[in-house]
Formats: sequence, C-alpha cells, structure tokens
Amino acid sequence: MRVALLAFRLMCLAWFWPVTQLSGSHFANKRRHKEMYVGENTKQKHGGRVDLKMKKMDSTKSMLIKSEQLLRIEDHDFAMRPGFGGSAIPVGIDVQVESIDSISEVNMDFTMTLYLRHYWQDDRLAFPSSSNKSRTFDARLVKKIWVPDVFFVHSKRSFIHDTTMENIMLRVYPDGNILYSVRITVTALCSMDFSSFPLDTQNCSLELESYAYNENDLMLYWKNGNDSLRTDEIVLSQFFVEDFQPFFGLAFYSSTGWYNRLYINFILRRHIFFFMLQTYFPTMLMVMLSWVSFWIDRRAVPARVSLGITTVLTMSTIITGVSASMPQVSYVKAVDIYLWASFLFVFLSVIEYAAVNYFTTVEEMKKLKRAKIPSSYNATQAMAFDGCFHDNEIDLTSFPEASSTPNTERNTQSRNSTVSGPTEGTRLRRKHPVIQNLSFIMSNSYMIDSYSRVIFPLAYLLFNIIYWSMYA
Repeated sequence: MRVALLAFRLMCLAWFWPVTQLSGSHFANKRRHKEMYVGENTKQKHGGRVDLKMKKMDSTKSMLIKSEQLLRIEDHDFAMRPGFGGSAIPVGIDVQVESIDSISEVNMDFTMTLYLRHYWQDDRLAFPSSSNKSRTFDARLVKKIWVPDVFFVHSKRSFIHDTTMENIMLRVYPDGNILYSVRITVTALCSMDFSSFPLDTQNCSLELESYAYNENDLMLYWKNGNDSLRTDEIVLSQFFVEDFQPFFGLAFYSSTGWYNRLYINFILRRHIFFFMLQTYFPTMLMVMLSWVSFWIDRRAVPARVSLGITTVLTMSTIITGVSASMPQVSYVKAVDIYLWASFLFVFLSVIEYAAVNYFTTVEEMKKLKRAKIPSSYNATQAMAFDGCFHDNEIDLTSFPEASSTPNTERNTQSRNSTVSGPTEGTRLRRKHPVIQNLSFIMSNSYMIDSYSRVIFPLAYLLFNIIYWSMYA
C-alpha cells in the first residue's frame, strides 16, 4: 500500500514539473522586462545617468508636511489675533529705507521703496527644537497664519515687489517669536508749502497704522527706538535729505476709536543751483538788457521800442514756463515775487521811453510855436525820421527877429516891477519845488534817460538785497 502511494506521488510530480518551470520563467522575464523599461526611461530623463534616489519619496514634500504639522497650523483658528480677548498684542516695527524714487511738486507726493519688518509673538506657532534654530518660510505660509494688518496712511499707490518671487519673508522661532519682512514701494501724499519756492524746505512723513485693530487689540511701537529707522545713502536730483526721524502718535476715528500710528519724518531741502541757471540768471539778464535802451538815442524809436517789446515777451515766456511746472496754488510763491518784480522793471523801462518820446515831442512843438515861423515854411523839414520835432535841425536865422512891440514892452515893465518888489496889498505865490523840478525835467526830457541810468540799477540792486536776505 505504501509502495502504491509513493508511486502515485512520483507520477504527479513528473506531470506538474514542466508547468512550474514554464510559469516561473515567464514571471521572471516579465519582471526583468519591467526593470529594463524603468531604467531606460530614467536614463532618458537624466541624460543616461540612473539616479537611485528617484526611487525614494521626495524629501521636500515630506518636510513641508512636517513643518505644517510641527507648527500645528490646522489645529488653530488664525483668523483671530494672538491672545484674543486679553490685552493688546505688541507689534514692533523697524524700517530700512532703500530709496526715495521721486518727488512730485505738481502732484504733491513722493515715492519710497523700503523694507518693512514686523515683530510679534504667537504662542500657537511655538514648536519644540533641540537646537533652538528658527525656521524661515516664504509668502505661501504667510497666507495661512495671522499677520498684522499694517497699512500706509495717505498712500496713493503701493505694491509688494514680486520679482522673481514675492519679496516676503517669514521667520518663526521655537518660542513663538515671529519676524515678518516685506519689501514695498509706496507713493504717499506730502503736503508741501511753496510760499518760499524754490528756496524752500519741505517736511514729509510716511505714516503706518493698523487698519482693523485699535489700541485695545494691537499696540504698534518702534522696535529699537530711534534706531528702528535706518537708511541707505540717498541722493536726489533736486533735494538734500537732511534728516530722518521716527515718531509715535495716536489717531482718533469717531466710529472706531483710537489707533496707534507710527511716523517716518524726513526733511527735504531743495537745490537752488538748478533754478538759478533756469530762472534767476535769465531774468536778471533780461532786466539788464532792458537798461540798454537808456543809452540809445531818444530819436531811434524803432530800436528802443523793439528792444523793450523783446524783453517784455521774454519775461512773459519765463513766467509761463515756471508756472507750468508748479501746482496751481492760491498764494504767492517766492519765485513769483522775483519774476513779477523783474517784469515790472522791464515794463517800466518801456514806459520810460514812452514818456521821453512824449515830452520830447511836446517840448519841440512848444519851441516851434514860440518861434514865429512864416506860413511858407514847410514844417515837415524839421521832423526827424521818427516823426519828432527837433530844434537843432531848424535853421532859425532865416526867420526875422522879433521887433520890440507893446507886448515886449509890457514884459519888460513886468520884469522891472518884479524886481522892485511887490506893492502893498499883493500876495506872492511860490511854486512847489517838486512841481518846479517836474516842469524842468519835462522841458528837458533828455534828462529822464540820464536819471534812469542810475535809478533803475540802484532800485533793482536794492530789491535783490531785500529779496535774498528774506528768503535765502
């Protein structure tokens, strides 16, 4: 019986042995083929080099998961501020000013690029660490936790730099202290006073404040006092940056209460040399050019009139150019005083020649009337090229001498009577000396130019002394 059972087993083993060998070789070939396929694909992706680490799990993904788990982000509601319901959370601020990009007088604003850093503590983000090292993250984790909602008061435009990634850094320490840094460019309002322009000094400020949390929930303060504000070397084309100072204050809103506000004050003093070249020196030259007409002969009407009109139009062009580059303010600026005073000097030089021409014409007409000219005499022969009468061009020797007439006798008697003194009952009338001087100048109009050569330069010099002593 045992022999028969052993024989049956041998027959079964002999029957199934070829099938087992065939299936085993098939699965081995299939596995070997799969490994070769994976190896070929890996070689194609990595330039023929097989990286054995590709078979392992990506370590960066595991670290991200570990970091979120380490900070227990999913275990807390970060829509609420740290210590909600308790005292106000202190948030320290420090600023590093990178540059002042532009200052616009027309729009009354300035553009500044700065690094804004926030410091606070959030116990919800504390994590155990044997080495006491901090962990640094970028903008992706910032969106998952609570950060202070600081904004710039009176800002017109602002943006966070995002080349090549958003310029945001978040550093978390094991004890829950947090550093949040961001690089921002902001354009803010600066209320400028142009009453002394361009000899002015402007005081501008950038103001920081929490938008949602008043002083009962969030307390803003300068992290290191006056050392919290640091600046790089700033060079501007039109201004000297004299001083940067941090200040602290409170702002009140009737509907929401008191808020902490931080101020970055800086003083700007304008460069005067640019305006001296573009405005003041050309204006001075135009005023001096208008004085040249005082040395031109009063008979040269075209020369003097064209010179006066040219200087007036040039002054108008300078005034228009300066006004176009300035905001439309309702008060007078220092440059307006200088330009309009200079324009007045130029205008008066034109009026001076008009007076000289008029008085010369009146004087020569009187001389021609006093001289008894025959009716046959042609008066146009005594006129100059400009249409004015000139006594030195008239030959009075051809006219008959005036004989003594009863009129001349009466004049002689009157002169004698004045010499002998007034009779009883008469009253002397003395002419005012000012009127006498004016009458003398009117009768000698050439003296107006002589006086103008001295009065105009002295008056303009006195004006400049007063102007620069007041504003400079």
